[in-house]
This record gives sequence, structure tokens and C-alpha cells, in this order.
Amino acid sequence: MPHISILRCGFVGLVLLCRHNHSISFAASRANSGVPMASASQTALARPSFHLTGRGGLIDKYFYLAMSLLMIGIVVWGFGHTVKDVLFHPAVPRPAILWVHSAVFSGWLLLFLLQSALVRSHNVRLHRTIGWFVAGAGAAMVPLGIVTAIVLGRFDIRVLHEAGADVFEFISFGDVATFTVWLALGILWRRKPALHKPVFFIATCGLIGAAFGRVPWIFTHMLMYVCVDAVICLGVLRDLIVDRRIHRVYLIGLPLLAVAQYGIVYMITTPPQWWVNLAHTLMG
Repeated sequence: MPHISILRCGFVGLVLLCRHNHSISFAASRANSGVPMASASQTALARPSFHLTGRGGLIDKYFYLAMSLLMIGIVVWGFGHTVKDVLFHPAVPRPAILWVHSAVFSGWLLLFLLQSALVRSHNVRLHRTIGWFVAGAGAAMVPLGIVTAIVLGRFDIRVLHEAGADVFEFISFGDVATFTVWLALGILWRRKPALHKPVFFIATCGLIGAAFGRVPWIFTHMLMYVCVDAVICLGVLRDLIVDRRIHRVYLIGLPLLAVAQYGIVYMITTPPQWWVNLAHTLMG
């Protein structure tokens, strides 16, 4: 009958209205309680996605922080072969400047670790503020490295009577020169993170060559720079994994660095006469 159909329709409408009102009141109660509202698809998108490669992956986020820890480990391991006999308990006390040199260059590694950690924790403003102190420390390391090389060269010749020690100090001069170039580029490109980060990474890697040189087998076979470049190539591997291409800093800078390193090795293994004369003048 028509009136029964009307009653049925009205009953169904009343049920739907109640359900609708219940949904509204439930949503309002969740909103008032501070519980976020999200659909199933939105909830899935909101979940953190952990992946290893690509932009935003673990390698991209933690590479430079991990490299700073690796380089500190290399320095501790390398200098651990000689620090006891050379610095802490030497048969003949070393010049005091060696302590200053060790403290300043170790401090640079700690600053690199701090700056990497600040970027990782998104404290970019503090990173930039401290960056000027880092630039000043890097600039101070250049004359300190040169003076230390001259003082130690004279000590090795006059006190320890080591033949050829003056010529060998070309390694220190060469390392300071390459560090100066990378430091200057890092400061110049301080507002270009894509250039700034790999440049400072390479500059810091150059400092760990002395640590590799303290390992007898590596030093005997003149493989210090091979080891340094192997660490730098981890940056190349990072680019391939994260960006699927190699950054131009490595494409241009790494071959030039290898040429400079070869020149340094050549100057101490087959020293030209002009360098022998200059070394004798500086260290004599």
C-alpha cells in the first residue's frame, strides 16, 4: 500500500540520518580531543619511508657524518703507530710546535664532524655561523703547517741527524698547498651546498694522508695518496648511488689532485736540484 511504502522510506531515511549524525559527532569528538583525522591513503602516505639510495635516502642523509667519523678513525689508527714514541714518550723531546700542530689539525676533524652533524640535524643557521670560525681555523692551518714543516725538518737534521729529511718535507708543503686550494674553493662556494660539501670533504681527506703515512707498509710503498684517494672515491660512489651521476667537483678535481699528488711523490723520490738547494736553505 502507498502509505506503507512511505513509512518504509521514512524509516530508512531516519536510520541514515542517525548514522550521519553519529559520524559527525564522532569526528567532532576526535577533533576536540586532538586526534588527527586522516584517510587510509593519507595515513599510508604519512608513514616515514626508509630507503637506502636516492635523494633523501640514508646514504644521502648520513654520508658526510659517516665520513667524518671514518676519517677520525683513520687518524687514530694511523697515528697510533707512532704517537707514543714520537709525541708522548719520545727518546728525544720534539719541538713544542708539534703539539700545537697536532691539536689544531685534530680540531679541524672535530669541526668537520660538528658541521656535518649540524647539517644533519637541520641547524643550518648555526652551521653557517660556525662556518666563519672554521674558515678562520683553516686559514690559520696554512702558515702553521708551513712553519711546522720547517721546524721539524731542522730538528730531524740537526738533532736526529736524518739524511734527506729536508727534501722529504716537500710532502708537508705540497699537502698544505692542495689544502689551501680546496679551502679557498669551499669558502668561495659556501652558499652552494652542492659544491661546498664535496670540496670540504676533499680538503679534509687530504689531511689524513699523514695518518696513512704513519703505517710502515703504506709509507714504504708510498701508498699514502692512494689511500687518500680511495677515501675520496667513496664520495664518487655516493654520487653514483644517490644522484646516478658523478659531480663535476670529482670529475675535474680528482684528476687534478692525482697529478699534484704524483708531483709530490716525484719531488721526494727523484728531487730536482733546485728543490734540493731550496730545502737545504730552508732547513739548514
